[in-house]
Amino acid sequence: METVPAYDLLVRIQDTEPEIWRRLLVPETITIPELHRVLQAAFGWENRHVYGIRCVDRRGQPRMIVGPDEAAEDIDAEPASGVVLFELLDAQQTGPATLEYEYDFGDAWTHTFEVMGSAELPAGALLCVDGANRGPVEDSGGPYGYTRVIEVLADPGHAEHQDVSGWYTFATGHDAGTFDPHAFDLPALNRRLDGLAQRFWPEPPTEAEVNAVVRPVQWLLAQASPDGLQLTQDGYLKPAVVVQAMHELGWEYRWPGKANRESQTRPVLLVRQQLQAWKLLRKSKGRLVLSPAGRKTYDGGRKLWDYLADAVVFPPEQATAVVTGIVVTWMLDGSTPSWDRLQRIIADVLTVAGFRMKDGSAIPPEAGVDLYLDVRWTLECLQLTFPERKSSEESGLTDGGRKFLLQVQGLLSAA
Repeated sequence: METVPAYDLLVRIQDTEPEIWRRLLVPETITIPELHRVLQAAFGWENRHVYGIRCVDRRGQPRMIVGPDEAAEDIDAEPASGVVLFELLDAQQTGPATLEYEYDFGDAWTHTFEVMGSAELPAGALLCVDGANRGPVEDSGGPYGYTRVIEVLADPGHAEHQDVSGWYTFATGHDAGTFDPHAFDLPALNRRLDGLAQRFWPEPPTEAEVNAVVRPVQWLLAQASPDGLQLTQDGYLKPAVVVQAMHELGWEYRWPGKANRESQTRPVLLVRQQLQAWKLLRKSKGRLVLSPAGRKTYDGGRKLWDYLADAVVFPPEQATAVVTGIVVTWMLDGSTPSWDRLQRIIADVLTVAGFRMKDGSAIPPEAGVDLYLDVRWTLECLQLTFPERKSSEESGLTDGGRKFLLQVQGLLSAA
């Protein structure tokens, strides 16, 4: 296996108690924006704020590097894009480094670096080898504010316990009773880093990954080939087909009960309706038959994968395309916010993008949520995630699912 030179870095968040730290292996050629995303994943940050790097580089020059680039322009700092970590750190000079990473200039979370030495990594990989304690809660007021949150949540009798518990639930979407400042899941973090590495250095999907992602769509197309599927008088798939779909697609875990009537079996109903919306199937004389596009793609493979990626990127409504971009980013980052924040974010983004209700008013949260659910249900028609996910992570994306969403994200950026 090909390997590349890497840094072995010990990164600590300054002034945290208990101390929050991670030991990371990253390629020497990693860029500062990429390093920023690694640190965001490593410490559980949500990438909501400006970040900066303060250091004396390998030539002895002091530098202040800020991202994203537009923020650097506002404060007359060096933009992060294009800067490579190799310019700033020497892997042979072990010990505390002059480099500091600050996240959220308001709360001022300072991450200090210690170079443990040089290392080798498999090409296209990122790795955390050790660490301790969960990352701070976003917007908790810096190290001392977060220490206060820990103290209050640990004391049910504290006068502020109820208020801080409510804030924690609002900020994270999790019950305050589950909060554990000492929690640290190394395998889960490395799964996030694996996903991040695939985003930085993408590889084309394998044939097996393609087939797995498109399988629900391809399965129903195959059932309708060549003569179509006879529908019930009410226009639904017949019970035998519904039962077969749930069994052969391994979807029993997704729906309780007998799951033998399409009108009462949402996973199958959504797939059938979505294939019609994607113009792969159509109804004709009481049967569900292949459309011209369905006849070209019914045998699956990369042709169907590409067709579906285009269909996701170019829905009939432009507002849906905007929300698709938001949802895809959240799924790739594993950072879908709490329900209350999700509603506000989507409504605000749509309003800022110029969308309005029929009476000219701003988009209300409930309308944004409807679009969010439409997009999620659309994506659930594909096999993007692991079935019956056991991990506590928000995103259970398979490698193929991640590659599909990266293709969608790229198409959205180019649109």
